[in-house]
Amino acid sequence: MRVLKFLLRKEFLQIMRNKVILRMIFMMPVMQLIVLPNAANFEMRNILVTVVDNDHSVTSQKLINKIVSGNYFKLVSEPKTYKLAMDDIEHDRADLIIEIPQGFDRDIIRDNEATIMISANAINGQTAGLAVSYTNGIIREFNNDIRTQWIQNPRMNPLPQIEISSLNWFNKMMNYKFYMVPGVLCILVTMIGFFLSSLNVVREKEMGTIEQMNVTPVKKWQFILSKLVPFWILGMIILTVGLCISYIIYGIVPEGHLFYIYLFAGVYLIAILGMGLLASTFAETQQQAMFVAYFFMTLFILLGGIFASIDNMPDWARMITYVNPISYFVSVMRMVVLKGSGFMDILPHLGIIIGFGLFFNSLAIWHYRKMN
Repeated sequence: MRVLKFLLRKEFLQIMRNKVILRMIFMMPVMQLIVLPNAANFEMRNILVTVVDNDHSVTSQKLINKIVSGNYFKLVSEPKTYKLAMDDIEHDRADLIIEIPQGFDRDIIRDNEATIMISANAINGQTAGLAVSYTNGIIREFNNDIRTQWIQNPRMNPLPQIEISSLNWFNKMMNYKFYMVPGVLCILVTMIGFFLSSLNVVREKEMGTIEQMNVTPVKKWQFILSKLVPFWILGMIILTVGLCISYIIYGIVPEGHLFYIYLFAGVYLIAILGMGLLASTFAETQQQAMFVAYFFMTLFILLGGIFASIDNMPDWARMITYVNPISYFVSVMRMVVLKGSGFMDILPHLGIIIGFGLFFNSLAIWHYRKMN
């Protein structure tokens, strides 16, 4: 224990001496938690729309006003022909074209139906799909308004009616930031643990102190543990800072107990630090370690369910998420923060992360022994 104490003291002194990295460790979570949840937002706003009104009637004007009155659409032009409207699409001045045909008002009155053409710029398929979906919703609402105005329902309506009452659970206001912030916080904790631990042993190799350490009576597990504990503490501090920022800036209060977040994060950090230390035993330079860490972090982020739902991924991608530690951390964070899940709910995820921790740390100790 005395040897371990001196090793830990050495590691903390090395961390404290590097003022730039120390500032980055604490500034990065603050800046990214402020910027990313606001930037990475899949809610559509200010969709640029061009309207070709061939009818110029009161009804068509009401429809245009209905479309552009909300926060979803921004009217950029009202050209006289569809060809001119296509110029706006081709030059990225518009995302959507709505063409109202001649006789639109007459067809509604005479035939109780009318046709509207919607053309979307589908280079970005997600934007196009959402824009068309929003437009269809507004047109349906406009149609219901017309029916309410024109059709006088009798006191006893012979037609059956179904009323739909909807209620959102776990995120009642459907605030996208409440969904994103826990995921971004998982990224930050992972980056601190994985990047810094992957560079640590390599730094000892480049400085030449690893050879001095190898001739001492320090055991391999003590050496690995001394590398793990300081960054584990830093990771838990970053988690605390992130939770405070989430509350102060976004007003996010976890529905579940904070103990379960810290319990899972503590075990998760042991696993991810073990993975970083394992990578550092393979790398010979800090540059190699950085590339390895960057490669895995990219996979973690893209296939971790942070920005895209795992359920919507193809089968082969979902198989990868089973061996992606961050996917379990993201899931548990959202479960506890949004749903108020308890210990039994997170226990299956916790068991898997314990398995990851035992595997990566055991392999790191074994490979470090093998290389000497």
